[in-house]
Amino acid sequence: MSQPRKSAAAALAARAVSGGQNDWPPGWGFNSHGINTGRYIDPRFARLEHERLWMRVWQAAARLDEIPESGDFTTYEIGDQSILLVRIDASTVKAYYNACPHRGTALAEGCGHFGRARIICPFHGWRWDLTGRNQFVLERQEFCDGHLRDADVALKEVKVELFAGFVFINLDPDPEPFDAFIAPVRSVIEDLAIGDMHHYWWKSISVPANWKVAQEAFFEAFHVPATHPQLEKAGAEMIFGDRKDVEFSHRNVSYDVYPHGHGRFYGGKKTPMAGHVREDARKGDPVDDMAARLKLLVDGMDAMILQEDIDILMSLKGKPVPEGSSLGGEYMKALYARAAEQGRPMPKPVPEIIGMWGGEVFIFPNLMILPQAGNAMIYRVRPQGSDPDHCIFEILSTKTYPAAVTPPRASVERVTDIRDPEQVRLIPRQDLGNIPRIQKGLHARGMRHSWLAADQEKIILNMHRELDRYLGS
Repeated sequence: MSQPRKSAAAALAARAVSGGQNDWPPGWGFNSHGINTGRYIDPRFARLEHERLWMRVWQAAARLDEIPESGDFTTYEIGDQSILLVRIDASTVKAYYNACPHRGTALAEGCGHFGRARIICPFHGWRWDLTGRNQFVLERQEFCDGHLRDADVALKEVKVELFAGFVFINLDPDPEPFDAFIAPVRSVIEDLAIGDMHHYWWKSISVPANWKVAQEAFFEAFHVPATHPQLEKAGAEMIFGDRKDVEFSHRNVSYDVYPHGHGRFYGGKKTPMAGHVREDARKGDPVDDMAARLKLLVDGMDAMILQEDIDILMSLKGKPVPEGSSLGGEYMKALYARAAEQGRPMPKPVPEIIGMWGGEVFIFPNLMILPQAGNAMIYRVRPQGSDPDHCIFEILSTKTYPAAVTPPRASVERVTDIRDPEQVRLIPRQDLGNIPRIQKGLHARGMRHSWLAADQEKIILNMHRELDRYLGS
């Protein structure tokens, strides 16, 4: 990788060894048992991340649904950098620094379309084609003694890769190969049919917390009984009441960590989608019990599991379960049969992939995919400017569509109040309610470091190890 000029903070990192504990400020370290609070609240650490991580790492800058047609554009902001992404044709997207080489004017804001395939600076009218080649300079003869070349003022490109419906970019002029970066999780993402999923809804939320704090809230499942008591009533009764001998659902969750900071967790056979209903949730008809559980997720998220999934489940009511099968197995058959009728893409129907439904795949540094039966909720979290105490938290609900349906163009809704049930559904509202409180607590003088559970929070530790590989190199 290329080595940009080091700031004072980067120089500290360059002298550090694995884990960052030796020459760094004490608040920047971590070990297998916990993370020091400076990694979340110190502005110097945030500046180091900007310089050594965000300027060098592959990151998901957009979904292709934002720019479905030739000439469409969208912009992506990371720290103080603005990137312009332009759809060239069905298989090509270009990314440029969002700056006119004349005086630096940002060439675009938000999302839109470049009419007549022209990118035109709003200040003096300099013009480029979609591939970044200059077409027009007003009063060209006045520049460089009349010798200004088109190549001198071509738009500056940023590295781009298209994968699973995402546009990944890297601001390093000589980044590590994308194929090597994505290799540990490529197959599972492809088999989940994430690349066939399209926009359903997308919300962007300004959250008063560090970007790592925000995403680490979704790296484990054992927050569910306390944060989402409606989803695990028995566990909540033990935490908040006097109940004993509870079978916590998170004890059935498996966690895997991979090179390059990636990770995943999954429940396998012990998930509602696989037909598993906890004994304390069984009240009567098995279909009704399973539907009631899934309805909590439909009403609480409107993502991952949708009402049409429950409608398919209810079509099984009153039908006997064949010998050797199960309600979960029959539900799977019904889901795939309906999808086949519609020409709707679905995940690969193998146990490993079906076992991922209800789990999560984490793509370092900041992308989380929560898959289901042809649907997925996606979280993307990034710093808000250079402020270590604020981030931009995005939730994307995606799904596959029947062959006869044209997927909608992705457009973002800005959430103004995370406590408003009209803007944010119950389950993400519960999660987002915790995150600012975590950030507040990390500033407490009596708080030097967090504690990590060895298994349940191993993805957090793996993420910090990879983060230090960037910061210390």
